[in-house]
Amino acid sequence: MNRKNFLYLTGMGFGATMLNRIPVFGSPLIQGTAMRNVDIAMKKQMADVALNAARSKGATYTDVRIGRYLNQYVVTRENKVENIVDTESYGMGIRVIANGCWGFAATDKLDTDSIAKAAQMAVAIAKENARIQTEPVQLIPQKGYGEVSWKTPIVKNGFDVPVKDKTDLLLAVNDAALKGGANYVNSIIFLVNEQKYFASTDGSYIDQDIHRIWPVFSVTKIDEKTGQFETRQSLSAPRGMGYEYLIPKESDKIKGLTTLYRDSYDMLEDARAAAPQVAEKIKAKSVEAGKYDLVLDPSHLWLTIHESVGHPSELDRVLGYEANFAGTSFLTLDKWKSGKFNFGSPQVNIVADKLQPGSLGAVGYDDEGVETKKWDIIKDGILVNYQAIRDQAHILGLKESQGCCYADNWSDVQFQRMPNISLQPGPTPLAPDEMIKNVEKGIYIIGDSSFSIDQQRYNFQFSGQLYYEIKNGKIVGMLNDVAYQSNTQEFWNSCTAVCDKNDYRLGGSFFDGKGQPEQVSAVSHGSSTAHFKGVNVINTKRKI
Repeated sequence: MNRKNFLYLTGMGFGATMLNRIPVFGSPLIQGTAMRNVDIAMKKQMADVALNAARSKGATYTDVRIGRYLNQYVVTRENKVENIVDTESYGMGIRVIANGCWGFAATDKLDTDSIAKAAQMAVAIAKENARIQTEPVQLIPQKGYGEVSWKTPIVKNGFDVPVKDKTDLLLAVNDAALKGGANYVNSIIFLVNEQKYFASTDGSYIDQDIHRIWPVFSVTKIDEKTGQFETRQSLSAPRGMGYEYLIPKESDKIKGLTTLYRDSYDMLEDARAAAPQVAEKIKAKSVEAGKYDLVLDPSHLWLTIHESVGHPSELDRVLGYEANFAGTSFLTLDKWKSGKFNFGSPQVNIVADKLQPGSLGAVGYDDEGVETKKWDIIKDGILVNYQAIRDQAHILGLKESQGCCYADNWSDVQFQRMPNISLQPGPTPLAPDEMIKNVEKGIYIIGDSSFSIDQQRYNFQFSGQLYYEIKNGKIVGMLNDVAYQSNTQEFWNSCTAVCDKNDYRLGGSFFDGKGQPEQVSAVSHGSSTAHFKGVNVINTKRKI
């Protein structure tokens, strides 16, 4: 059986990794009972089988993850429902340390014998790995929490909402865009529910129920006379919420050139706005390359934060342990040890945060049983920390893990993954329209699009969805063919101001890839609108 099947959703610039495993049950633990009916007591019993079996074969540490993963994707185009996909995957992953080395094995057969055999296999793998390992794993101590639980604080479970309600919403979104002048429109709702049970020889038995949602669309308009076309993606952000995210609240509105929402999302209103905007993009003048001040909306800035701050501050990239998906990192340990590496201007304060309500990365405990937390990465423009897990913490002299270890499925081994990484709001009152008044020659960028970044996460290029020209403190019209280029240190040092907390919003990645074999995770990045001075802008349409 193949470990994973991949469903690629093209035409919208992203793909979703789909799981499709066939469950096999035995006795005496489950006896054919569906995983959804397995209570916590039975999960604890199964976990103890694995812990005891691993210990009996010489494991000095063991953790067990029992997971049930639900995914639903509702896909529409124009007036048609194109696909409705429901997947369910469940099983157990067992990780051990034996002879000072890691070993891992997984099984979807949750009877006593199969669990014990998987645990014994993990120990055998660890012992074989130890034959070539140069130094033993140094696992930072972790207290056990006993029996605890955590749930995403949802109001409405998206999996309980009838599929017809979802298709009706998406078709209404498509209809609104078509009536507004669009020629084509795709729309999708992604739903994820991770039901995870963790146990370890530290004495933790942790039950978690995690929910995520992402509504998204793409609108295309064609100029019949010229054949030129433009697109505009939705300005939604994926969230760690239930279906209540799609029930917009008037109080959540953020005023601006396009209406945005903080803790809910009006998909219909966004579609109504997108159709005329994409028509305007076709007629917009092409940007003249040069130096501009950039005013970056949170719907755009999240991706720049993700690529230029989030990934390079992952300790495994810094150490050279990870190089997939755009390489290692320029933020080497010597820069951190100096205590004075100038990452950005004093306005730049960036935190790692696994606690923020509504964020994609919000959980109570990571996949090593570590209680999640918040910590500084960049403080007043200075690099002060990284992202580290239990077997990395000693490298930084930490007394505990930072709680950012994660696996995308029970069958995959957990490793260091990005927590929510966010730019903190400015301390003084400042709204985007006031920020724009202070710009003589600039571009206001809304929404994310394509990007490129080098193998050290240093030199980069980003583009967006909507571009508005700023002259003498006023928006004077729409631009097109815009991308900006910089390097990470130069860019963040050009940050002169960040709007206050009233403008703060989350963006994020629902399918952030890392590792080999690849795993995906979900992570949010918050910010308020920010001003960057004198950034190089290129014209993406101009031919050399």
